[in-house]
Amino acid sequence: MISAEAETLLAFHNNQRQHVQGILEGLSEANLRRSVLPSGWSCLGLVRHLALDVERYWFRAVVAGDRALIDDLDRTGDAWQVGPEESAELVLSDYRRQIEAADAVIATTPLNAAPAWWPDRFTGWRLHTVREVMLHVITETACHAGHLDAARELLDGRRWLVLT
Repeated sequence: MISAEAETLLAFHNNQRQHVQGILEGLSEANLRRSVLPSGWSCLGLVRHLALDVERYWFRAVVAGDRALIDDLDRTGDAWQVGPEESAELVLSDYRRQIEAADAVIATTPLNAAPAWWPDRFTGWRLHTVREVMLHVITETACHAGHLDAARELLDGRRWLVLT
């Protein structure tokens, strides 16, 4: 059973997830793929990053220690790049699937549990509990939701939750 604290953290996380999906509603496939910043990322690439490098990575690999996923991480490639053969709907639906899989891990793992696996590449810092992982992911998702706000405004002028 999920704790009240975990429900609260998940509610905050879901608000950010909904923001990510909501700010993209109505964008054409071309605009989802278009880069508007010098760094070159697209909205679709950022969603792919959130699906694979955030939801999948932090919950299924780090928290749950999914061995098959961990062994496959090096073969994933650059999540920020979306090939022309991958439709926007495929990337967006994968984000939703990764959210469902992450939520299943959250529902069955106590917040004070230690991550089941920690990546060797993070040598200067460490998250010690699932609670810390959730707070990290909420922060990262919120930051990227803000990036999507800026990109959307540059693409077509739409702003998220602006009352006029």
